[in-house]
Amino acid sequence: MTHTAAVIGGGPAGLMAAEILAQAGIAVTIYDQMPSIGRKLLMAGRGGLNLTHAEPMPVFLSRYGAAGAWIEPIIAAFPPEALIAWCNGLGQPTFTGSSARVFPTTMKSSPLLRAWLRRLADLGVQLRVRHRWTGWDNDGNLCFSTPFDISRDQTVRDQTDVTILAMGGASWPRLGSDGDWVPILSNVVTPFQPANCGFQVEWSPHLRTRFAGHPLKRLAMTFRGDTVRGEAVLTETGIEGGLIYALSGRLRDAIQADGSATIYLDLRPDLSLAALRDRLGGPRRSQSLANTLRKQAGLSPEAIGLVQEALHNGSDPGDLPALIKALPVRLIAPAPIARAISSAGGIRTGALDDRLMMRDRPGVFAAGEMLDWEAPTGGYLLQACLSTGVAAANGALAWLGRSA
Repeated sequence: MTHTAAVIGGGPAGLMAAEILAQAGIAVTIYDQMPSIGRKLLMAGRGGLNLTHAEPMPVFLSRYGAAGAWIEPIIAAFPPEALIAWCNGLGQPTFTGSSARVFPTTMKSSPLLRAWLRRLADLGVQLRVRHRWTGWDNDGNLCFSTPFDISRDQTVRDQTDVTILAMGGASWPRLGSDGDWVPILSNVVTPFQPANCGFQVEWSPHLRTRFAGHPLKRLAMTFRGDTVRGEAVLTETGIEGGLIYALSGRLRDAIQADGSATIYLDLRPDLSLAALRDRLGGPRRSQSLANTLRKQAGLSPEAIGLVQEALHNGSDPGDLPALIKALPVRLIAPAPIARAISSAGGIRTGALDDRLMMRDRPGVFAAGEMLDWEAPTGGYLLQACLSTGVAAANGALAWLGRSA
């Protein structure tokens, strides 16, 4: 007798779980509420699909913060090297960049997704789109709402041997991960919060209108003893970008605890404070402040705008070099979760056994961003989604009495 599996969610975690199950001879059906599969994966590939990271494993695992110990055996069972080999098997070779980030050579997600869907089709995996999961009926059947005609919905029921829940978190809801499933599992869910997100700042009207959308390059940021380098973007309501995302979890938690969080931006991290003092030590003559900062300190218009903003807010004008090296920016709130790259929160790990099966729902497993973990950008998000997809599928196989 062939066992059956329902995978709810057509993102990376769900697709990987479906592949593992189908390779073991399970009859798999993937359900997704969107009209097409893998929409968030396609969005992630718009700037180059960062698959994973090639740094040493102890450093890699530290990126998951408090979830590091829990996720270690899951990633160890499907580590970055296995992910790279899997990509090669799909005909999608990879390369490692200078920052140790790993990308497909095409730098796109669409070729990988097409090859993946072809493999799943060859394995006999069935796809059911426009199916929104609504929970279980009294007999334990899965229930889905799906458009039947323009006037009403049809409820579809499915009884399967195992179920993999992989419906994502609550970031970028227009791509499908809208968190609408939370009320069904509310007793085991930690509320979602934005992760890898921008933050709101009370900019002056001048900075908002003059510099919103402008990038900040050659930047370093310090928060409570930790310093990271990267780039950021000024927005009408605040600041976002890779530099900010790197510490966004700590910044979010600090705002929750204290009401705000102040970061310090080094606008010239390539120059020491002493070198900057030498550059700015001479007389300004008839030059404006903006021209002095541009010519002698080498600041961009956006960086000059930030210096002027800080002076307007009461920073000491008598030590410009020190201000340039540690310019305070007060963050007052995370950007809305709908604009966040990922989310924190989800199904609590204590509600799952070591096979990722829900303790109160035998035969139901969970994977991906539905689970309560978070990580910065840099390949850690996709790696964990794929690794938990593998773990949930192998857990389901073990529960069915099969070897993975």
